[in-house]
Amino acid sequence: MESPAGSTTGARFLLIAACLIVVVAGVKAASDLMVPFLSALFLAMITLPLLNWLRGRRIPTPLAVVITLVAALSVLAAVAIVVGGSISGFTAEVPKYQERLNEMTKEVFAWFEAHGIDLSSQLTTDLVNPADAFGVAAGALRGVASVLSNFFLVLLTVIFILFEAAGFPDKLAAAFGSQSGSKRFERIKFEVQRYLGIKTLVSLATGVLISIALAVIGVDFALLWGMLAFLLNYIPNLGSIIAAVPPVLLAVVQLGFGSAIAVAVVFIVANIALGTFIEPQLMGRRLGLSTLVVFLSLVFWGWIWGPMGMLLSVPLTMIVKIMLENTEDLRWIAVLLGPAGKPPQQQS
Repeated sequence: MESPAGSTTGARFLLIAACLIVVVAGVKAASDLMVPFLSALFLAMITLPLLNWLRGRRIPTPLAVVITLVAALSVLAAVAIVVGGSISGFTAEVPKYQERLNEMTKEVFAWFEAHGIDLSSQLTTDLVNPADAFGVAAGALRGVASVLSNFFLVLLTVIFILFEAAGFPDKLAAAFGSQSGSKRFERIKFEVQRYLGIKTLVSLATGVLISIALAVIGVDFALLWGMLAFLLNYIPNLGSIIAAVPPVLLAVVQLGFGSAIAVAVVFIVANIALGTFIEPQLMGRRLGLSTLVVFLSLVFWGWIWGPMGMLLSVPLTMIVKIMLENTEDLRWIAVLLGPAGKPPQQQS
């Protein structure tokens, strides 16, 4: 006969699982609201160091927020002007690239058949269709564009977050009656800003290097692939692979297999040099994530929120991990989220 304690544990587990299902369903249903909000939170966290620097120069908070927003909007506008035309041009050329890639696939099948290797082209096409990669890339870019369509909602949210962040430590001190909550918040904010700042700089360097290299090789829409590499570099390990697939396939279609190999080498060298050597030295291996956690967060948030969920999944998971590392009771979860090896140091 089952003990009352075991029955209570089982009931608690079922209750937690049911609550989790309800929360996930609610988050998925609220994607139209949550994705712009999280995009605004991401932009605010990136621009917050500039705001703090301006306030440290005794510039009033309202003026500092305005200057920060103008700087951020100027960068976004420049990116939109430079890359917007490439997105439109690539989307228009996708059917031509897909048709050419299908023709090349048929030629490969014919070569195998000519050498006595019987392949079922229909089965192979059903299982692996390389041309679909162009459609996936175009769909991902349209997903990012759909977030930009909520521009004013994102902008207003960023404004309110920046104003709130400026006075949030004082709120914590007043709420808890001591400086412990404020100090913990400042520590979490510092580590999150440090992570996002270093990750943004490394991602920017990756995008610039890839754009220049692809332009030298002669691949169409080099700026577009550099932007894609910049965005997907926020996803460790898997992001660089996903970003490399469309330009490699495009190089096969446009320039041939030799140029495609050169493009693949560019991605490998850029990500090894920046992602394997430079980024860990700047960031510290303590701020890493398990490869399994990266993959599961990518799949889960991609299912919940689509392309933007995939883009924001790892930064959000990293922020949660940093917050857990600065708690006593839940620090063990941060250890499980991290890579194998030495666990994170205990926060004082």
